[in-house]
Amino acid sequence: MSTHTDKQAELDRIKDVYKQWHGGAALSRYAWHRQEIQQQVAARNRAFAALLPATVGSDLSGLRVLDVGCGTGGFLRQLIDWGADPGKLTGTELQQDRLDYARHFTAADASWRLGTLDAMRLRDFDLVSAQTVFSSILDPLLRRELASQMWRSLRPGGWCLVFDFRYDNPRNKHVRKVTRAELDGYWPGERSRYRTLMLAPPVHRLLAGAPWLAADILSAIAPPLRSHFVYMVQKGG
Repeated sequence: MSTHTDKQAELDRIKDVYKQWHGGAALSRYAWHRQEIQQQVAARNRAFAALLPATVGSDLSGLRVLDVGCGTGGFLRQLIDWGADPGKLTGTELQQDRLDYARHFTAADASWRLGTLDAMRLRDFDLVSAQTVFSSILDPLLRRELASQMWRSLRPGGWCLVFDFRYDNPRNKHVRKVTRAELDGYWPGERSRYRTLMLAPPVHRLLAGAPWLAADILSAIAPPLRSHFVYMVQKGG
């Protein structure tokens, strides 16, 4: 089991990495107007639009959602666009500036919490999500602790959702891939869904000047080039 000192050291490392990255020159590769970024966002939304109706249902108005590591709140704003009630949405985040952005640009009734999930005692959610969160945690025991905390936050019959990396990035030592076997080991759910998506960013950037259909076709015919996944698992009653 991770000691308190080990856990705090890992959390401090994650905070430091994101502070250095946030606002840095590397962000220009992820500017919202870039063609490959728009296609990646579209691919992720298509995956969510396929999986959510088959799991939590197509009517999101009554859904209680917890987004762990919510960043600037983009996922919760997307759910609001799809009919979710802002008053039933909660986001947690380690970085105050990202949480301030989320609060400013999201409907006023949404709830925002600064800090780690284990200190918040949040319970009875229908959907608990974590997007590119597990890959940011290098300590395997801390990953497992987060998975347990997410599971406790779910009501019986609720769903966990994870969006993350399938592969290691040799240019980024601060992230580590998340495997399906790892996810299956975290949560003892009987029903699960797994879908790969999005061309690996280096490949996608090479196609930035090509017609949009080229990237979609390559992603469809070459599944190993898909760098991300969406995983959902249901908590038993």
